[in-house]
Amino acid sequence: MPPRLQTFSSANFQRICRKLAGQDAELARIINQYGLPPMWTRPATFQTLILTILEQQVSLASAYAAFKKLKEKIGLVTPAKLILLTDEELRACYFSRQKIIYARELAKAIQSKQLKLKRLALLSDEEVRNELISIKGIGHWTADVYLMHALQRTDLFPLGDIALVNSLKEAKRLAKDISKEAMLQIAEPWRPYRTIAAMILWHAYIQKRGIKLRG
Repeated sequence: MPPRLQTFSSANFQRICRKLAGQDAELARIINQYGLPPMWTRPATFQTLILTILEQQVSLASAYAAFKKLKEKIGLVTPAKLILLTDEELRACYFSRQKIIYARELAKAIQSKQLKLKRLALLSDEEVRNELISIKGIGHWTADVYLMHALQRTDLFPLGDIALVNSLKEAKRLAKDISKEAMLQIAEPWRPYRTIAAMILWHAYIQKRGIKLRG
């Protein structure tokens, strides 16, 4: 892998968490209170992208309910299987009208080889982002989540994620109306490990609220 592509793995994840804790008192406080975060990863697959699309702007529980229903219907989620489903069948799996369109567009892009998922592992973060957001229904948040969890890139900080923003505000005692630019400035010292800092903040958010994750 080219040196410009920085990734995390089970070999370095906890070390990076401790390094960040050594640099930042609030991150250290989270780890002291809740322990190290899980290393949240997902396979770099079409199925993962469909789940991420389902997670857009809804609760995790709603997204997992739809994803579970889809898997019960077709098993492993592939472009070929999804494209054969009717709108009615997808609606029965709790897909909204918009997400039916997005899922079909993604399936078509992969079937036509417009998007080659295996190739993304060789591209820079920005190149991956550009490839993904060229598909209707995939925006910056979805691209960030795929980069973080599927490609395990170390330096993403998706301020489109409400839980991350709220956890950052809580940890750093920030004003409710703080700008995104100011929040990015706060995260700047965490480079090149902002992904792992985000996971520590997500961990605090989840533990504080007693949220149960599935999938």
